[in-house]
Amino acid sequence: MSAVNGKDTTTEQPPVPPSSLIRRVSSRSIRNSISEEKENGVDGTSATKGSFVSKYKKAPEALKGFINDAEDELEVPGTPMTPRTSTTPGHENCTFHHDLELDHRPPTREALLPDMANSYRLLLTGLGEDPERQGLLKTPERAAKAMLFFTKGYDQSLEEVLNNAIFDEDTDEMVVVKDIEMFSMCEHHLVPFYGKVSIGYLPQGKILGLSKLARIVEIFSRRLQVQERLTKQIAIAVTQAVRPAGVAVVIEGVHMCMVMRGVQKINSKTVTSTMLGVFRDDPKTREEFLNLVHSK
Repeated sequence: MSAVNGKDTTTEQPPVPPSSLIRRVSSRSIRNSISEEKENGVDGTSATKGSFVSKYKKAPEALKGFINDAEDELEVPGTPMTPRTSTTPGHENCTFHHDLELDHRPPTREALLPDMANSYRLLLTGLGEDPERQGLLKTPERAAKAMLFFTKGYDQSLEEVLNNAIFDEDTDEMVVVKDIEMFSMCEHHLVPFYGKVSIGYLPQGKILGLSKLARIVEIFSRRLQVQERLTKQIAIAVTQAVRPAGVAVVIEGVHMCMVMRGVQKINSKTVTSTMLGVFRDDPKTREEFLNLVHSK
């Protein structure tokens, strides 16, 4: 710290922007760009004709903006990327981050087990149980390990999971993988919700290894979640991976917070969807995807 004439001249660090300022992805910019091209023509020429896919291919700037917005949206409040640093919202005061080591990772997950086990032990005591009785002696450690497994997605990144399984392929036909099993934890009550995920995308010269779609689901579902955000994160991750003309994701989930407590509606299901790019702008493409997803 330095001082001039008794005044502190230490440079203040700019505050971390609130999570509400994180940009939200939308295909509105694409639609506006395409509408302008149809009215004015591309580069001053006549209006572009062809399918929605061809319009996206002929509007690289619009698609580029769509992809950039999607990449920004990957870091959603409550689900930090790896590694988490002192500049990550919610981690400004973490004791394991240092001013000169902004890329310093949090403690290993194994190092968190003792404190988590103690917390579960206090929880058992608060419930009126005796943590020292035979049936509960190892329960705090088991519960801590289980919670780390349920939330292992916090320490997985898209790059690690994809592992370069992106291939050049001259195709622009729809790719759909449906009924991917999903298990997650409701961030409001810390109880599970589960269901199935269906993903479709329209390639533009690059395809993704099919198993990687399931692994993308694992990254974001193995965190404290809400189904609405999970749906969007999966769609944006596929967008970042292969730069398609569009991505569609549908999730059908059963939430134990509605089944075991509260309204206790055991047959209720929640369906959420995210449509990006061509899937949002072209009703026929969207209808084709939904027909494939709902077919037996």
